Order: sequence, then structure tokens, then C-alpha cells
Amino acid sequence: MAGVLQALVGASEKAAHIARLCRREEPLFQLLVAEKTGTDRNRRFLQDFKTLADVLIQEVIKHDLGKEFPELQGHIHGEESNEFRNGQGETVAVRVCATPGDTAALLLSVLEPERAAAELLAAAVHRDVVLGDAELAGVALSIPPQDLAIWIDPIDSTNEYIGGREDVAPVDGIAPAGLCSALVLVGAYDRRTGCPVLGVINEPFFRRDPLTRRWQGRYHWGVAYGDTRLCSLSPPPLRPTPCVVLSRAEGAAVQAALGPLCGDHLHFAAGAGYKMLCVILGLADAYVLSEGSTFAWDACAPHAILRALGGGTVALARALRARRAGDTGPPPELVYNCPAEGVAGAERWANRGGLVAYAHPQHLEAVLAAL
Repeated sequence: MAGVLQALVGASEKAAHIARLCRREEPLFQLLVAEKTGTDRNRRFLQDFKTLADVLIQEVIKHDLGKEFPELQGHIHGEESNEFRNGQGETVAVRVCATPGDTAALLLSVLEPERAAAELLAAAVHRDVVLGDAELAGVALSIPPQDLAIWIDPIDSTNEYIGGREDVAPVDGIAPAGLCSALVLVGAYDRRTGCPVLGVINEPFFRRDPLTRRWQGRYHWGVAYGDTRLCSLSPPPLRPTPCVVLSRAEGAAVQAALGPLCGDHLHFAAGAGYKMLCVILGLADAYVLSEGSTFAWDACAPHAILRALGGGTVALARALRARRAGDTGPPPELVYNCPAEGVAGAERWANRGGLVAYAHPQHLEAVLAAL
């Protein structure tokens, strides 16, 4: 399992590099700007460049993990379809080829005539990642890779990524929006139970180097398997009054219910992954979402890290029904191996009925009681 954990971290680092590259290198940045402004000239890219960046990162992670652990092949899932229709009306399946030249040629078939952009992306795809993390290298665990499956969110909070705002001032450490909320999420779950057991969150845009002005990232990981709890972070301290983070689209009834509990500690932010990260880092004590607008790929990685820290992520509607029925047992946690019936596409993997991500059980109970 230690090898799988290191592979997840390595894949997230390569993904973060590609995300930064798209903002740093002029041929790629111009495509991002074109998508941002929506000019007619660039509608030839069809779905859009930001989606290609998402898909490419997803396929890189699938390729690298599947190559190192063949047992995972066919069990690595992501948010995006890898098929594009190019300017000639042909369907192109984006994938990692045997050589940088072959990958560049494949990408050029989507990006024509942007050869420089295709070559930059291909070089990043085939780049070797070396992790100089002694703590991670020292993790010694054992779990058969064939027991695991993977959820990938290649760029969570894509709209903030494409907007690229760097000037959003944080409120009590929580950024309401901006580039910092664009994350790479890679989570592993038990195929049989659906329980999240490994999680990696990579922050590609954690800070700018004051000398080079280039973005630097950081990552966090957690293991929650059996009785084992390991994490790159320490559990956050328990605050007497919980701080809750919400989406700006959260309903007025939920905000009104949580207001008396939180006082002036009710915050708003973009991106499901980022809001869960705020809980992991102790910037918030809970993230509440009453709608089914997040998906398995959003929650799997952060959920595993929260479990490693002694918290978790519950299915909100089911937890409230259980409480109203007098059930005082542990609230039902989200699982990641059960697609919803009667719906198609991404909605099969929606976290229906909302969720509560929490760091401390005491705060979870307070939130559920308030709701």
C-alpha cells in the first residue's frame, strides 16, 4: 500500500505541474485566455481547452497508476470523458502514447494548428517525477492493490482555475474564490465496501516564489485502512464554537439554521474540494452542502484524509432522517462504489442529499442538531 500511496502522490505532482504549465507557458496560457473570453476564433477547439487540460491530467494519472499497478487497470475512474471531436469532425480519444512525439501528434489532432502547445503538453506528460519526501518514503503498509479502486478529479474548481484570480483576500484564512481553490484530487477506496482508504490533495497554486514569481504547490495525504490512521497533517484543534464553510449558492434555510450555532464563524468558498480542504487544515470545522451537487470524484480523496484525522464525511439527508427516527448511532458516511439507479451519466455518482464534512464528531453532532 505504501507503493500505491507514493504513486498517488507522484501522479498528483505531475498533474499539478501540467496545471501550472498551462498558466505559465505563453502558447498554453493564450488558449486559457481564449476560453476565458470565449472569442469566436477559438471555438474551433470545440469542447474547450480547459476541458482538454482536465482530460489530459486525468489520462496521465490513469496511465501512470495503471502502468505501475496493473491490478488497478479498469478501476481508475475520473470526471471527464476522454473523447474530443476535432475540426475535421473526427473523434479523438485523448491518451498517453508510447513516446512524447506520439503524444504530441495525438494532441495536435485536437489542437491544430497549435503545435507548440501540443509539444509542451506532451513533454509534461512524459516527464519523470521524483519525490524527495522522506516521511512519505518511510510509510510502510500492506494492502493488495487489487482491493482498491480510484477516483480522480483532475482540476477541481475548474472555473476558478480558468478565471485565474490571484487577488482574492482570505477571510480568517479561507479564500472565498480564486486560483488557490483549484486542486488535484486523487482518492482510493475499497472496491468491496466503497469506504475511502487513501487520499491525496495537491494544491498546484499554493504560493508564488518571491524571486522567480513562479507558482509552487504542496500536497497532503492520508491513510485510513482498518485500524491504521496516518496523515501528513496533525488533527486540527477542537474549537468551542464551530466554524462552518458553505457554498455561496447554499439555501437560505440552511444558512439561517447554522447562523445561531456559528455566530460570525460562517464562511463561503468556491470548490467542494477546497471547502473540504479547509476542514482538513482546521480553517473550518465543517463543510455543509444540502444539495446533491458534488460527486464521488470531489469527495473521495478529502474524505479519506478526514478519516485519517478522526473526522469523516456523512450523507446529510440520510443522517437527518436517521436522527429524526431516533437513531443515535454513527451517521451514515459516503461510499464510492454504489452508482445511483434510474439516472445516467455523471448523476449516477452524485452525492445525493448533500453532505457534511467534519473534523470532530462533536461538531458534526452540533451541525446535525442545528439542521
